[in-house]
Amino acid sequence: MIQQSLVIIKPDGLIKSLTGNILSVLAETKLKIVGAKVVKVHKELAEKHYFNLKQEQIAKKGVEKGTEVYENTIKYIQGKYHTERVFALVYYGDDAINKIRELSGETNPEKAPPISIRGKYGRLNSQTQVMENVIHCSDSTESAEREIKLWFSPDELTETIYPYKEIKCKNCKRRIFEWK
Repeated sequence: MIQQSLVIIKPDGLIKSLTGNILSVLAETKLKIVGAKVVKVHKELAEKHYFNLKQEQIAKKGVEKGTEVYENTIKYIQGKYHTERVFALVYYGDDAINKIRELSGETNPEKAPPISIRGKYGRLNSQTQVMENVIHCSDSTESAEREIKLWFSPDELTETIYPYKEIKCKNCKRRIFEWK
C-alpha cells in the first residue's frame, strides 16, 4: 500500500551531525523523498505537532499540557537545548510508515534495538526527562496526513499526495491542503 510519512531529524540529531547517517539508514527503505526543508520550529508549530491531538492520543503519549515534561518537550523540538532548527522530510512509497518505524526503533531510545536509529543515537536526558531520540516518524496514516499538512504546503512537495485547493492572493495564487 502506498503511504507517506513525515520524518523529522530533531535538533539533537542536527547538532550531532547525524543527518547523513540517518538518511543513509532510511535509504534502505527504497522510498522516495518528496519534500525536504530545514525549519526553525516556533512554539505554535511545536504545540500543534505534539498536542493538537485527540485526548486518547495525548494519554498515549503520556505528556499532559502544563506539566514540566510538556514544557521541556516543546523546548526540545524548538531546539532550546541544542540548535534552533530541524530537518523535515516527507517519504513516499510502499508501506512507508512501517519501513521507517522499523529502522527508527522504539520511541524510548533505552528500549530501542541498538542497531536502530534511536538505539544508536538517542538518549533519555535525565535533567529534562525528555527522550532525545533524534528522529520523529509518523505512526499511522492519519498521523502522517495531519503532520505533513502541518509541516508542508502542497507547493513544497514534488508529488500530489493529498487534495488541495488554490486560493488567490492579491498578486499570486497559492495552493493549500484541504483539511477534513
